[in-house]
Amino acid sequence: MKFYFPDSQDQVSPTYNFIKDEYMDGRVRQRDDFYAHQAVTPAPYDGLLVSKAIVDGSVKGSGKYTAGQQRRLYRDGVHKFFALPPGMRSLGDCGAFNYINEERPPYRVDEVLDFYFRCKFNSGISIDHVIFGYKPDASEHEADEAWRNRRKISLELAEAFIKEAEKRNRKTLNEKEKVEPVGAAQGWSPDSYADSVVQLQKMGYKRIALGGMVPLKTHEIVDCLKRISEVREQGVEFHLLGITRVDSMEEFAKYHVTSFDSTSAFRQAFMDERNNYHTPDGSYMAIRVPQVDGNPTLKRLILAGMVSQSEAIKAERQCLKLLRSYDADEGVEVHEVMDALRSYQALLGDDKKLKRVEDYKKTLVDRPWRDCSCKLCSKHKIEMVIFRGSERNKRRGFHNLTVLEAKMRKLPLT
Repeated sequence: MKFYFPDSQDQVSPTYNFIKDEYMDGRVRQRDDFYAHQAVTPAPYDGLLVSKAIVDGSVKGSGKYTAGQQRRLYRDGVHKFFALPPGMRSLGDCGAFNYINEERPPYRVDEVLDFYFRCKFNSGISIDHVIFGYKPDASEHEADEAWRNRRKISLELAEAFIKEAEKRNRKTLNEKEKVEPVGAAQGWSPDSYADSVVQLQKMGYKRIALGGMVPLKTHEIVDCLKRISEVREQGVEFHLLGITRVDSMEEFAKYHVTSFDSTSAFRQAFMDERNNYHTPDGSYMAIRVPQVDGNPTLKRLILAGMVSQSEAIKAERQCLKLLRSYDADEGVEVHEVMDALRSYQALLGDDKKLKRVEDYKKTLVDRPWRDCSCKLCSKHKIEMVIFRGSERNKRRGFHNLTVLEAKMRKLPLT
């Protein structure tokens, strides 16, 4: 089972100063910062997924790449641009979530293939249109008209896509620069997904990406995979788009799922209310220490004269000082750290978040970062569980990816 991590230009600075909370002078993000596969060893995923919508933008607006980054990606190719290690695969897609509200995808087949071939991807997924709805017993005639149209559009574009991809591959002399076409299957039920797979196989696809399954419950995904397996041709493999269900991966593999992609483990580091720092056996809540000059709520309170800026800075620094002294075994007790965290959080006037401070005690008592052998935890120690700015939060996300990768290695999958 291969794990692909979707790129969203998430990087960290290897020279960031955590004590001063500042970057090194002369730092150039595009040149100096690290992606997850550069920040930890071994790389925490088998491949990188890059969406055209992230690079070039879509109907929602510009992407996350600067004009200079776009040019460099097209010039150097995905492997050189991301400094991918030998053997790491690259997979391109269109980023269908970015145009989900449109009647049709905003890209043409030739535009997408230009993106895949010029950026030298190993594989590229055909243009699809996400169906957000699931009625397991709905026939073709009973399904919502919009769902039927989106499936029809996806299949029509997939047929045009593989024909043009094969034509370009025949003209490409260097085998390493050929792009494996991956067909995108959409559906609203086990039968509709299976029919999409049947049609994609007839077109010649040997690898098929199953889209639109993110909202489905695990048993619903399994029901679809069972039905799909009944129509699967010999040698055809499946990719799950946006799915991370580690506990179910062994069962998914029974139905010829060989790869998946997801940002879930990474995003939980800073998007989840509780499960921020992952371990092999569970997860911990990260300890919030807001930056006085970077927290919108605190800045508003200071500007309104409701909180003293000097008092807030003093409380912030005291929290960080005690956290580091506690981690360094310098005689600071857990209750002292907790008292400082309560005092600082009280300044913000949010009773809900103040009560949440009590949940930090387990993180402090267990010190999970000490049991982790990843490069980031070994180097940064307690900074890894401090919820504060992107440099710490993204590092924690990278750590979570290493935990996911280790779990995948332990599963008896082929």
